[in-house]
Amino acid sequence: MDARPTAAEAKQSLNSHVEDKGRELHAKYGPKIGWRELQQVLLDRTLVRYPCEVEFTAEGLQDGEFAYPHQKGQVPEDGFVIRVHPLFMTQLASVPHLVLYQLVAVNYGDFASSDDAETYGAAALGLDKDAYYAIVNDLADQLADCGCE
Repeated sequence: MDARPTAAEAKQSLNSHVEDKGRELHAKYGPKIGWRELQQVLLDRTLVRYPCEVEFTAEGLQDGEFAYPHQKGQVPEDGFVIRVHPLFMTQLASVPHLVLYQLVAVNYGDFASSDDAETYGAAALGLDKDAYYAIVNDLADQLADCGCE
């Protein structure tokens, strides 16, 4: 009998893990995660596996993409720049929603899915997953509404 988990079991395990890590972040830095708290989170190696910084730039973003974790060097240990669309530079209270979504990719790479990102962001912000999804969706819609995709 093969004791290795199935793909579905592995996905569920990762999703449970990211939810636990999101709750840990919320307990440590919440209840409200704003710009200042986000900066502290990015320095916390127990929650963010590799060095990260936020940069407001559209460089490297796809059309309609609000943020992207750009790896600085050849290996993840070199760190990441989370590029956030400049539209959000004047909405710092919303930036944690966008950056937390990207941290799953920083921490887990290609293994993480959009569902994992939603689970993590919601848990980190102390929100229901549907509420978090709606907020992120509304923020992403601003790119289309301003014609700045």
